[in-house]
Amino acid sequence: MSGIETATKSWRNAKVAEKRRGVRMNSRVPVGVEWENSDGGKFRNQAFTCVVGSYGCLVVLPEELALEQRVHVVNLITEQSLNGVVVWKGNFRPEGWELGIELNQPPMDFWGLEL
Repeated sequence: MSGIETATKSWRNAKVAEKRRGVRMNSRVPVGVEWENSDGGKFRNQAFTCVVGSYGCLVVLPEELALEQRVHVVNLITEQSLNGVVVWKGNFRPEGWELGIELNQPPMDFWGLEL
């Protein structure tokens, strides 16, 4: 690999790292996810996380939610809850939709893990 290729690869890796806030960890945490639809109907379903981080999580939820959908996430182990927003929508799997949720002002101990 030439010096230019190495420098370009390092620059790309640095740019990807800049987009991430905080540490992420694979962890299956049971959560409740609550939301309102456009008609004002309130919904709640249980889900589980695949990845947790200081500022959010990746959950698998049976329902398909839209990007920018406001949600309320309840950690069913610690019983703490926070507001959040769907910021990423992934693939459908047999258990449900992969959804990235960014949490609003999460305390560092929200997941009950040392991140």
